[in-house]
Amino acid sequence: MTDPFVLSLILIVALALSGLSIGLAMICGSTIYLVLKGFDPSIASETLLQGLFNSYTLLAIPLFILAADIMNVGSLADRLLRFCQALVGRFRGGLGHVNVVSSLIFSGMSGSAVADAVGMGRIIIGMMTKDGKYTASYSAAITAATATIGPIIPPSIPMVLYALVSDQSIGYLFAAGMAPGLLMGLVLAVMNTIIARRRNFPVDDSVPLSEMPRVTMQAFPALMLPVILLGGIYGGVVTPTEAAAVAAFYALVISVVVYRSVTAGQFYSTLLNSARSTATVGILIAGALTFNYVITRENVPNSIADFMAQFELSKWGFLLAINLLFLALGCILEAGAILLIIAPIFIPTAQALGIDLVHFGVVVVVNAMLGLITPPYGLLLFIVANITKQPLARIVRDLVPFIIALFAALAFITFVPDFVLFLPRMLGYKG
Repeated sequence: MTDPFVLSLILIVALALSGLSIGLAMICGSTIYLVLKGFDPSIASETLLQGLFNSYTLLAIPLFILAADIMNVGSLADRLLRFCQALVGRFRGGLGHVNVVSSLIFSGMSGSAVADAVGMGRIIIGMMTKDGKYTASYSAAITAATATIGPIIPPSIPMVLYALVSDQSIGYLFAAGMAPGLLMGLVLAVMNTIIARRRNFPVDDSVPLSEMPRVTMQAFPALMLPVILLGGIYGGVVTPTEAAAVAAFYALVISVVVYRSVTAGQFYSTLLNSARSTATVGILIAGALTFNYVITRENVPNSIADFMAQFELSKWGFLLAINLLFLALGCILEAGAILLIIAPIFIPTAQALGIDLVHFGVVVVVNAMLGLITPPYGLLLFIVANITKQPLARIVRDLVPFIIALFAALAFITFVPDFVLFLPRMLGYKG
């Protein structure tokens, strides 16, 4: 109990449980470790600043956050939902399918599960619960489930965080997330179809085919954002960080000039909200960078690698163990902490077993996203519960089938790496 590393861990856990943000808790715990070890405490500040200033890719995070906030304030979400409703709303359980498709499209713009749930989610839940067509708990459940797709399909803020700790290409990580994200959308749509038939959900009013060109043209500027974003990255025109700046600027121009749906006051509020969200993520990254220095000093990654070597796990056994561990951690830790603190510990072992780190990154990010809908922490659960004012237990009950479907998708993503890597390889990845 007198070991500095053990004491720092106890302090971090105690501070986090008391309500302090996990980022600040890690900074405090790391500083105590340095003091007890006899190091200059200023090392914590130096490590923090060097990590932030030397990571050019981190600039993508506030820019993607700003782009998502602008889209939420403007009318982009409404127009995209109308387009999705025209596309798939004519089937039984149609608004459930609209929920899935809108998340697939919106995720190509925001890169954030929370932005998806708060922006698109609030609108689609209102549409689903209007006139009692769907129960509020089911609407909340499918909204939380579909929001997990957001950080899998590019762009993706969690992928940027993983790139930071793994030194992998953000462009290839974005490409690797495309097929898994579509797979997750597919299994959720299939599950919605099964449930809609069992519960006899209504067939919603469909948009006449004659209206499709008009609806598509109204949504066309918003639909072009993912095309411009990903085309610029994979065409070599812009880096992922520069693409984030393009996304924010494009969202602003479309909202202000084309749709004329954002006032000066709303834009100012959006900047403030984006700054607050960025500060929250920044503190988490700063804490993780500082604590990772402590982990490196204690040689934790190599110690764990040596420990796991005793079990002589194959790479498939290791991936299974990682899934079980990360799913369990997702119940109690937030996604950022998992990606910045836990994932780096297992990267050396993954490399030693011949596991491709881009594939490993996708597996880790999917696990972290499933943690967002897994009790008791489940941030997305709290968001949709707040929107619908439904008891958490009722939402979880309706969410269980979707969780099972997503677990099946995770298993396929984990044990069929070629499915994840075929698109990056087409774009030049040599892994």
